[in-house]
Amino acid sequence: MSKSVLFNVRCFAGGLDLTGNSNKIELMAEVEEKPTTNYGSEGWGEVVGGLASAEIAGEGQWEAGVDDATWAQLGGVGPWSISANNAASVGSLAYFTRAMRADYTLLGEVGEVAPWTSTAKSSWPLVRGQFAHPPGAARTTTGNGTALEVGAVPAGKRMYAALHVLSVAGSTPSLTARLESSADDTFASPTTRAAFDAATEAGGQAVRTDGTAIADTWWRLAWDITGTTPSFLFAAAVGIG
Repeated sequence: MSKSVLFNVRCFAGGLDLTGNSNKIELMAEVEEKPTTNYGSEGWGEVVGGLASAEIAGEGQWEAGVDDATWAQLGGVGPWSISANNAASVGSLAYFTRAMRADYTLLGEVGEVAPWTSTAKSSWPLVRGQFAHPPGAARTTTGNGTALEVGAVPAGKRMYAALHVLSVAGSTPSLTARLESSADDTFASPTTRAAFDAATEAGGQAVRTDGTAIADTWWRLAWDITGTTPSFLFAAAVGIG
């Protein structure tokens, strides 16, 4: 496999697309080490895994719109989705979680481009999945997303989904999205597995199934749009965790 130079990492925080205002995004996942060394360890340390956590750290150029959204998110919990150096196209690799915006640092030295730095700490598992809807496709009517063969969900696991509503236009616009599954890619008889609340403004939501096994292997995002001349830009990611 070839190496990769970071040119196009996409980061979505709630209803904020940080792509044009970030130049560094780092994602960390870790599991606590819990010592279990005993007299039967033959002189070697032993550990088992404890609590798992994830952290997202970013930095970039300050702008008023980014500041508005970041300040509103501070201390709040919402979805974060990060692309793996791609354009967040449907089916491309996505890492996402539900995380708390933990800190925010802004401004700097005279004469320099105004910077920002911030971190978010996970409240849900970090999921390695796929983008189910691209951020640049404006939706004005009810529709269905691309079918993705994400796989069956084993008992004790969940299907997770993150929705980032990036912009909204029109009179009384409303977007209600849901996560559907099917036994095959025709979606002749889709089953709704999780539903998002109706969205009428920019923002983010995260949902997950209840932990029971799901045999269906095909998944898609579907949505209902109402209002007068409504238009929505949104990104979405799905994955098993």
